[in-house]
Amino acid sequence: MSRGTINKVLIIGRLGKDPDMRYAPSGTAIASFSVATNHSVKDAEGSWNEQTEWHNVKTFGRQAEFVGEYLKKGRQVFVEGRLQTSSWEDQSGQKKYRTEIIASNVQFIGSKSESEASGPAPAKDEPAPAEDNQAPEPPAEEDDLPF
Repeated sequence: MSRGTINKVLIIGRLGKDPDMRYAPSGTAIASFSVATNHSVKDAEGSWNEQTEWHNVKTFGRQAEFVGEYLKKGRQVFVEGRLQTSSWEDQSGQKKYRTEIIASNVQFIGSKSESEASGPAPAKDEPAPAEDNQAPEPPAEEDDLPF
């Protein structure tokens, strides 16, 4: 770890689609998926508007195999990792950028009863999925503070 810097991301959200699984030439599993998080913003008229942010997530190895087997669209998850930005040139020569969360920890969120209602249960000791496929609700009370 570099001195004086921190690159840490923690999010809780829902999967936008089933994870995409692939394998490196070395045989290492790679899982890519997107997670939606929501927040509310107060407009000039005093109404709250919900905004959704999409996060691209990638994980490797056993964690990726676990994600590929148990995560499905709509499932609520906790993701912990770091931000990584990659760049490339497209076919027309334009520089493109993509920022992803490289996940070191992915955990299911939900109760056992929700898992029974949603389908197959995850591995023992893992929380179950949420029952609905909606993005998480914003907090009921929000302060109108700019910070």
